Amino acid sequence: MTIIQGVPDLGPGLRLHLNENTGGCSPKVVEAVRAFDAQRLALYPDFRDAIIETAAYLGVDPDRIVLTNGLDEGILLASIGYLGHRTPEALVALGAPLSVTSGTPEILVAQPAFEPYLSTAHAMGARVVSVPAGPDYTYPVEGVLKAITPNTRIVYVNNPNNPSGQPIPQEAIRRVAREAGHALVFVDEAYHDFMGENFLKDAADYPNVVVGRTFSKAFGLAGMRVGVMIAAPAILAPIRRAMPLFNLNVVAVAALRAAIADTEFRAWYVAQAKESKALVYAACERAGLQYWKSSANFVLIDGGDRARELIDGMIAKGVFVRDRTKDPSCPNCFRLTAGVVAHTRQAVETLEALCENLR
Repeated sequence: MTIIQGVPDLGPGLRLHLNENTGGCSPKVVEAVRAFDAQRLALYPDFRDAIIETAAYLGVDPDRIVLTNGLDEGILLASIGYLGHRTPEALVALGAPLSVTSGTPEILVAQPAFEPYLSTAHAMGARVVSVPAGPDYTYPVEGVLKAITPNTRIVYVNNPNNPSGQPIPQEAIRRVAREAGHALVFVDEAYHDFMGENFLKDAADYPNVVVGRTFSKAFGLAGMRVGVMIAAPAILAPIRRAMPLFNLNVVAVAALRAAIADTEFRAWYVAQAKESKALVYAACERAGLQYWKSSANFVLIDGGDRARELIDGMIAKGVFVRDRTKDPSCPNCFRLTAGVVAHTRQAVETLEALCENLR
């Protein structure tokens, strides 16, 4: 059997299963890509202008950022840099022991969780400490605080959460950053554009915090694979040591610069996602499906005893959704991307028709 990298292609259909930007990317990005000729494509990328412009967009010093090949690479690099047997110097300076007392570094996550947190930790031989979510997927701050140990190396705070879409109160993040002062607190803000608030403005006050962002969602660069990590230079040092020299390709660098320059495109898509979520909520209420109002660009839906038929039926009709039924944290659930309104209308019409047929 041939092993294929990535996610299997489901063929032609409405791609609402990977939280991509269903409106594509900015026309300015397309122009930047089309401007390449054979000579430019043959050169290694120069990151200088992209870093300066990205830092200006974020409102931070350029020394506080690193660009990554998607935020997935950022998670991997954090795991490599922080989950080895010897404690990184940046954490020792914050009070962490030189080596973990059990011999096994730990990551701490609230469930349900983004899978790469777990897979990269397992790849490094680390122990995964999971804390179940509160009612309606609220962030279990008290449980997370109780689970912190001297062995904790990374605490992942996914705000808003994927796949539930639930936001985490800013004070809860502050409490975790303070109580886990000896560990790296990774605040994953992949979907912050749709939430309207973020922790980046506070991050500089916490020397152990790294904020992760992606340009895959609101900016539509999922195919380009561009992310960014923001933290104190000392915290970024172990990540820089693990990072490939040219981790972003030259086309992705140009696409990033064009994307952040077009703030109108981002604003348009964020507005489309907001309207789309309202359509999904209304459809679920009419169909008698439980759902959770989301601060991201997707909605988690509980299909109940109809989950299998709904998921398979949607996919069969060319509306691709993310099957979450195998995750014990969200059984009977599937996730639906809420993007361009026209696409969402097609999706909810399909969903409601299936629900009607299954009554």
